[in-house]
Amino acid sequence: MATKAKADTKRVREILRDVKRLAAEYYQLTGKPLGVTGEVAEYNAANLLKLELAPPRTAGYDAIRRTKEGIQRIQIKGRAYGNLATPNQRMGAIEKGAACDSVLLVLMDNKTLDPREIWEAPMAAVDQRLLKPGSKARDRGALGVPEFKRLAKRVWPVS
Repeated sequence: MATKAKADTKRVREILRDVKRLAAEYYQLTGKPLGVTGEVAEYNAANLLKLELAPPRTAGYDAIRRTKEGIQRIQIKGRAYGNLATPNQRMGAIEKGAACDSVLLVLMDNKTLDPREIWEAPMAAVDQRLLKPGSKARDRGALGVPEFKRLAKRVWPVS
């Protein structure tokens, strides 16, 4: 059984390598993302931070982290950007009041989908910010990348 799991993990890595290359080429040709950023972000975060991905369609979170204190449930968001990115880029919608402990933002290079940085914020702080009135984007669960970073701590690469 362990051999099959290793083979599956190896094949997933191969598929993601190919998908990243194709998505980057598609972006170069069209200027539009291919729509795989979320999946690549989840895999990058799980691999770099030693997280376990939750089963598909798990409500409220994408991965778990096992600690001495117990299990932490984590919602993962991804954003691909380049050197010409506007400073007010937004993250994908965060599920307000989700059954999770924190939110990760995986920032990736839009040419390669390789990770640049990973930021983590407590879900309580994210929920509090999303409930602040005055923004239609926050009403939809969207935070700007700089806004999220103010709530978060960079967890990769560790400085």
